Amino acid sequence: MDYARQLFDAIAEPTVFHWNTMFKGYSRIDCPKLGVSMYLQMLKRDVKPDCYTYPFLMKGFTRDIALQYGKGLHCHVVKYGLDSNVFVQNALINKYSLCGLIDTARGIFDMSSKSEVVTWNAMISGYNRIKQYDKTRRLFYEMEKKEVLPSTVTLVSSNLIVENALIDMYASCGEMTVALRIFESMKRKDVISWTAIVTGFVNMGQLDIARKHFDQMPERDHVSWTCMIDGYLQVNCFKEALILFRQMQTSNVKPDEFTMVSILTACAQLGALELGEWVKAYIDKNKVKDDAYVANALIDMYFKCGNVKKAQDLFNDMSQRDKFTWTAMIVGLAINGYGEAALDMFSQMLKASVIPDEITYIGVLCACTHTGMVDEGRKFFASMITQHGIEPNVTHYGCLVDLLGRAGHVKEAHEVIKNMPMKPNSIVWGSLLGACRIHKDADMAEMAAKQILELEPANGAVYVFYVIYMQLAISGIIGVN
Repeated sequence: MDYARQLFDAIAEPTVFHWNTMFKGYSRIDCPKLGVSMYLQMLKRDVKPDCYTYPFLMKGFTRDIALQYGKGLHCHVVKYGLDSNVFVQNALINKYSLCGLIDTARGIFDMSSKSEVVTWNAMISGYNRIKQYDKTRRLFYEMEKKEVLPSTVTLVSSNLIVENALIDMYASCGEMTVALRIFESMKRKDVISWTAIVTGFVNMGQLDIARKHFDQMPERDHVSWTCMIDGYLQVNCFKEALILFRQMQTSNVKPDEFTMVSILTACAQLGALELGEWVKAYIDKNKVKDDAYVANALIDMYFKCGNVKKAQDLFNDMSQRDKFTWTAMIVGLAINGYGEAALDMFSQMLKASVIPDEITYIGVLCACTHTGMVDEGRKFFASMITQHGIEPNVTHYGCLVDLLGRAGHVKEAHEVIKNMPMKPNSIVWGSLLGACRIHKDADMAEMAAKQILELEPANGAVYVFYVIYMQLAISGIIGVN
């Protein structure tokens, strides 16, 4: 293209044909911005676009480029009277589908003549992209009614898409027997079909069956690998997830940002800082999409591996932060014992007009516990409802019980448990039991232990703790309130 550009620049008065050729070339090498830049030069030189200009120009658009320039180009299409041209309409349908503006794409489709199969294919592909398979099916049937002869691509894609949609639907509902029956009856299966089955069994928690089908797949893409990796993460089999990732690498399948987040999650749970650092280096080296989603996973990994400074450095270097970024920082600082820093981070979050969620408040309450800020903790707990409309869940109540209990307010902590709007779990009672141990309240400890044993009869640790504690109380080594 560099040499083509030199030749183009040597033309004294290039025609629209020459300009279109350059647009087509830049689309082929995935350089849409250069195409847009040339398009603006074309307009400045008073060369009017034709029906081929916009299809060539928009063919190489990515989602970001489409969002940035799409609506402006659509205005130009109308301005130059090309909005009724079938090639231009198809390009616009593809562009809006790529942006996720499927209703706008459908509006253009509905205003088109619908005489060309390419137009139908463009709209069908748009629905497929966002997995609205029911609309794909209805569109295909409408196409048949209008007696538009489908192309080979349409027939193969639509029939396969409908079958894949049915598998996905039944698998999502947990009807794996039906999903598997459809899958086994299919004359042709693609990687999407196989992945839908694997995903269904993963979601059902049947990892052995999911892995069996995964191993039988004739072809695997990064989505299927990531799906299986996520399956192991769901059942806390973090080592197995990392082993599978190694196999993915040896299979020469390039991971995407979602795979990287899954691997970073496994590293965080295992405390595998060295491997987490390797993942970061891999992201940088291979130019994996490094968005806030990946950065948040890195921050979480650094905190769970105990490297607070690197998490803070990464946060400070981020150009864009979302709610999950702030929450990761607050929770991470809290669990590493930096309670005051966590609360300061929460204050900064509110000043930045970022609305916290229930996870954010778990970090805030944990921070209050680590710093012994009882009054502040009570206020934060109350502000969840009054300021942000967040109804406390059992975890929030557990944090409040832990905060009060550690500070010696054992009876108040017990009152909180009694007034909870939901049934307390063993973790909540465990927080109270731990407070009783610290403050030597044998009567309350006995009651808390009995509650835990009712919920978890097989919890041997509570039996041992209770027996030893009561022996100490009977012998007078500790006092009984």
